[in-house]
Amino acid sequence: HFVATELTPEEAAAKYDREVRETRLELALLGVGPDGHTASLFPGAPSLEERERHAVAAQAQFEPFVPRVTLTILALEAAEQVVFLVTGEDKADAARSAFGEPPSRGTPASLIRSTSGTTTAILDRAAAKLLDSRH
Repeated sequence: HFVATELTPEEAAAKYDREVRETRLELALLGVGPDGHTASLFPGAPSLEERERHAVAAQAQFEPFVPRVTLTILALEAAEQVVFLVTGEDKADAARSAFGEPPSRGTPASLIRSTSGTTTAILDRAAAKLLDSRH
């Protein structure tokens, strides 16, 4: 499924939502930004409250500042396997917030956990340095 980049973000998101609505992801492979965002789900964004659509338009809060379409928490948490891959010391605070603290709209990556399968976080030592050894 491709995002129709020739459309406006809102039109592209609506089209993508229709296409992926009946699709259940087997694997959602995600990163985590230094602010705790994942996909194009940014801290405090209205898209974090979406509970009906599977794709929405999103405002970029990091470069590149381009129009975006993102899968929603609803679509991502339905994946059989959710895997986060996080590297670098600049992600250590975000990793601690996402995987060592309670879920928060301030750290969107903390809100996504598979509801019917497994969630795995793979971190290098630098990204994991602020997590205690129990995580």
